[in-house]
Amino acid sequence: MNTLSIFLQAAGGQGGSSFLIMLLLMFVVFYFFMIRPQQKKAKDARKFRDNLQKGARVVTIGGLHGKVAEVNEKTVLLEAADGVKLRYEKSAIAMDQSMQLTEEAAKTA
Repeated sequence: MNTLSIFLQAAGGQGGSSFLIMLLLMFVVFYFFMIRPQQKKAKDARKFRDNLQKGARVVTIGGLHGKVAEVNEKTVLLEAADGVKLRYEKSAIAMDQSMQLTEEAAKTA
């Protein structure tokens, strides 16, 4: 009877370590396939917003297409049409319009 209890205890200890290994492996997979790409995308968007220049054609997160007329520290003045200028936060700029057109062309091809 003593040998049976020793074998059962040894088998239980091994199951716990394999569970921890699987949990660690799942975390690594989540990091490389979900967290890291999202961080890279956010870093690229922040870099794009920091490098905005006058004359660039952009799209806001609300879908407004416009041309950058003026860039301040936290805001951007967009010209939506002739004589129509709107001030937006830099964080509301989604992407360069030429980048969006390139992505749409790649999807349709």
